Amino acid sequence: MVDVTPQSDGTVPPAEVPDVELYHPRSWWTTYVFSQDAKVIAIQYSGTAIAIGLVALVLSWLMRLQLGFPGTFDFITPEAYYQFITMHGMIMVIYLLTALFLGGFGNYLIPLMVGARDMVFPYVNMLSYWIYLVAVLVLVVSFFAPGGPTGAGWTLYPPQAILGGTPGGQSWGIILMLVSLILFIIGFTMGGLNYVVTVLQGRARGMTLMRMPLTIWGIFTATVMALLAFPALFVACVMMLFDRVLGTSFFMPALVEMGEQLSYGGGSPILFQHLFWFFGHPEVYIVALPAFGIVSDLISTHARKNIFGYRMMVWAIVIIGALSFVVWAHHMYVSGMHPWFGFFFATTTLIIAVPTAIKVYNWVLTLWRGDIHLTLPMLFALAFIVTFVNGGLTGLFLGNVVVDVPLSDTMFVVAHFHMVMGVAPIMVIFGAIYHWYPKITGKMLNEAMGQFHFWITFLGAYAIFFPMHYVGLVGVPRRYPEIGEPAFMTAPVDNLNAFITIAALVVGFAQMVFLFNLFWSLRFGRDAGGNPWRATTLEWQTPTTPPPHGNWGDKLPVVYRWAYDYSVPGAPEDFIAQNDPRPQHSAAHPDPSAARPA
Repeated sequence: MVDVTPQSDGTVPPAEVPDVELYHPRSWWTTYVFSQDAKVIAIQYSGTAIAIGLVALVLSWLMRLQLGFPGTFDFITPEAYYQFITMHGMIMVIYLLTALFLGGFGNYLIPLMVGARDMVFPYVNMLSYWIYLVAVLVLVVSFFAPGGPTGAGWTLYPPQAILGGTPGGQSWGIILMLVSLILFIIGFTMGGLNYVVTVLQGRARGMTLMRMPLTIWGIFTATVMALLAFPALFVACVMMLFDRVLGTSFFMPALVEMGEQLSYGGGSPILFQHLFWFFGHPEVYIVALPAFGIVSDLISTHARKNIFGYRMMVWAIVIIGALSFVVWAHHMYVSGMHPWFGFFFATTTLIIAVPTAIKVYNWVLTLWRGDIHLTLPMLFALAFIVTFVNGGLTGLFLGNVVVDVPLSDTMFVVAHFHMVMGVAPIMVIFGAIYHWYPKITGKMLNEAMGQFHFWITFLGAYAIFFPMHYVGLVGVPRRYPEIGEPAFMTAPVDNLNAFITIAALVVGFAQMVFLFNLFWSLRFGRDAGGNPWRATTLEWQTPTTPPPHGNWGDKLPVVYRWAYDYSVPGAPEDFIAQNDPRPQHSAAHPDPSAARPA
């Protein structure tokens, strides 16, 4: 499976190396449990991520009940509230979004979309999932440990994270959180190396880099970023674990607690913040870049139009990935820094908006005069664009030091972060599931349930987070379980908090309809056929649906064109698959890889 370019006469040279024999499972256990098939591993990743994500959803309900109706529920104590915040944030960002985009979609789509039989290292791929599962179980155990889970906030800032005044700080809570994160990073590193090597070395003949779908570019770039960013979080977790268990002072300055001098001294809490956010801001794009790629493919397919500016879109993904490593300290303006550093990070924050805006323009221009089909995947893709633009605009405010400092500890930041990092990526996840569910199962999801799910989720998300921006602007602080009666807590603000809580409960319950649809359609759904969306990319060209072990039967595909030949003049259908050997029909749809060899 080497990378070659078709010759001028349209023929493809023979393979330079023979096809590699796959590992074949010999029992039910090695087929469905300890499987080395990337498709099964993808479903395992996705199922585990969604399961732990539902835990985080319930925690968000509990937080909103306390904020919307303070003092009503006696079991939501201040300590419990901080534990809910911590576990909700960490689960959603790390254990749901990262695992679902890279472990779920990455495993399922990379081999199929690049024309490979499986990942390059199937056994290591299997291990990566089981280590991820152990990490999730360790996290869950902390709910039942003495003292409960940590309540340090999802950023785990020292010194308070390991002190007695913080829930879980002097018990097993913080230890289990740190161990879980360490295990997660080990498991991801195994999977991430697999994704990178498969994209670089496992592509089908003719699949040049500039013929890869943008979904693969997004996942590939995000994986490279994660391999560079996660080590910062890894060492931060190890050092804090040493501070907590061994009494070292990496992050712990000299402290007096309850009148008693502690043994710590000489450590720097700000060092942890730098390590955390050196990982934390790339993490935003580790989630966003796969979403960008998937949305590009959804829009092109369901608008029946070639993606506008493919090469520009690829470079925008790569540039966003690179720039994301030089903006991290905009999360630390309130920690204090030299004004010139503040100027630098504010400037880089604004610069990274440029390639992001290019992507938005290209999506809009792809839609322009397209044959738009308002299918469920397209509705979720459009919802993502609107939500990401709205969230990005408030991000421009917060990237400015003088605006960020007064707003940093208010609900405005919570609203911005959830629009960009919560609602927008989850819209893409839903769109991707509606799009690829027919390939995974051979069945179509129920349209009526899908429409109900989309409109409640989309409108409900705005009912939650639009008012929250206003609540933050009037001064309502975040992280407080109960505000009391300061001047800014007027009756309208109280009513808005109650309204947000009700909207959150409604949106949460709408997700139960989605989950029911997944299982109902598996048995009663309409047969999808091999290519229900009439898409060009390789995963829709497999001999059978769902794809078998090895994906391609006896013969691997050969790629002759890019991934976006839609509505080509002169073609018998409105799409030409990537493995279709017919010549180009029109210069109006140029293959960006045709001008130069890979």
